[in-house]
Amino acid sequence: MRLPVNVVTNLAVIALVMISDSQHNALTTQHIHSPHEPFSSGPIALPFMRPEPGCRTFNSTAVENVISDMKSLLKDPDLARLFENTFPNTLDTTVKYYSKSENLAFIITGVYAQWLRDTATRFLAVYVPLLHSDPELASLVKAVINNEARYVTQYPYPPPESGIPPAFNGNEVGARVFPPYNASIVYDCKYEIDSLCAFLKLSRSYYNATKDASFINEAFQASFDENYNFISYYRYTGSGDSGVPFVNNNGTGEPKAYTGMVGTHHRPSDDLSVFAFLTPANAMLSVELTHLAQMLDEVSTMRNVSQQAKEWSTRITNAIWENTVVNNVFAYETNGFGSRYVMDDANVPSLLSLPYLGFLDRSHPTYVATRALLLSHANPYYAVGPTWKGIGGPHIDAWNPWHMAQISSIYGTDNGQDILDSLNLLLNNTSGLGLMHESLSIYNSSSYTRSWFAWANSYFAEMVLDLADRKPELILKENKSYRPGQ
Repeated sequence: MRLPVNVVTNLAVIALVMISDSQHNALTTQHIHSPHEPFSSGPIALPFMRPEPGCRTFNSTAVENVISDMKSLLKDPDLARLFENTFPNTLDTTVKYYSKSENLAFIITGVYAQWLRDTATRFLAVYVPLLHSDPELASLVKAVINNEARYVTQYPYPPPESGIPPAFNGNEVGARVFPPYNASIVYDCKYEIDSLCAFLKLSRSYYNATKDASFINEAFQASFDENYNFISYYRYTGSGDSGVPFVNNNGTGEPKAYTGMVGTHHRPSDDLSVFAFLTPANAMLSVELTHLAQMLDEVSTMRNVSQQAKEWSTRITNAIWENTVVNNVFAYETNGFGSRYVMDDANVPSLLSLPYLGFLDRSHPTYVATRALLLSHANPYYAVGPTWKGIGGPHIDAWNPWHMAQISSIYGTDNGQDILDSLNLLLNNTSGLGLMHESLSIYNSSSYTRSWFAWANSYFAEMVLDLADRKPELILKENKSYRPGQ
């Protein structure tokens, strides 16, 4: 399998910084694990989970205006409260460092780390529509892009300008990576396709919203190999740690034959792939390469990158349709030898999220058939309990469906009753905390992972805004579409 040089060595760059309660008391254990007044007036009585204004890590008038709009427009006071908690969560809790003059921002996640993917996706649709009306928010997003561009080229983490010391990743002790990397520069060197895709998506979304191409600076251009050189010797052995299991065949993964897709050892959830060609990750890559080419052509720069992006997008798209579909159903993973794994994982990109990714329309017959299979026991990671159900994954286990998968299922249908059913599941399964979790047990509604998961919170808020535009009759008091910033 041949992989782009910059992708192989840099795609899954992760930066981490520990924070203390004194530095960031909004994220104390007491706050994120305990419900706070006032409670919503609906039957679920969800708590108010935003930090005090003085503890919030970034404030945006445009964001506050959207919250005010949605609280007045939504039918359900519990849904209004859940939106109020989730929509600003990234800005309220995760902006660890921001310097407009340095054009840098360091964004932590629900596990005190910065992933390219998690950070980029949290700033996407929820805030991008507001950038034209909030210059400071636009500057923050631009600073995120610049910092991520530096990470793609193995720049030290956190930004040296921040004065924040790097942390030690004990899980990676003993892992062997080739080409080798410097652990003081790169926190984690797993290769995950969607990480770079998210960086591309944030970049082109920022440009489309602002028409400001100044982010295509030296750091951004350095994150691409102008000559599109390719190598085939990337290896990642893992360390044997429970969170970093060994990769088969001395770090090269399971055998694979050429298909035109890009292979990977790891899924978006950081778990090992079974077969190398991960369909949803390749779908996301094909979409974002097309958007990258469109953006670069519009600003008349990096023409060789644009041309190669178009060619690879077409090649990958064709390979997906030629190699992963049998009986009108996508496989989650394939290997080029005819083996296929029919399942779905909860994390995005997933097969369930293909319409959200922009790969195809939710009404496409192949997606409709695939969706029906995934939301049934034909999918080994689909589980149903008395009050909670959905798709999980090996990151936790098969009996802990993820909230993100329920959100993806809403993006994947126009059926009003299906949407409301999934929405009610999400509303009633926050364990009384009024925020999205990572996963929840089908056997015990108080057994969950991650009380603070900013990515899932942003994904939920993004979905509510999508429904306010696409299906206003389902959630708004009046059947009139609402779009932030318009």
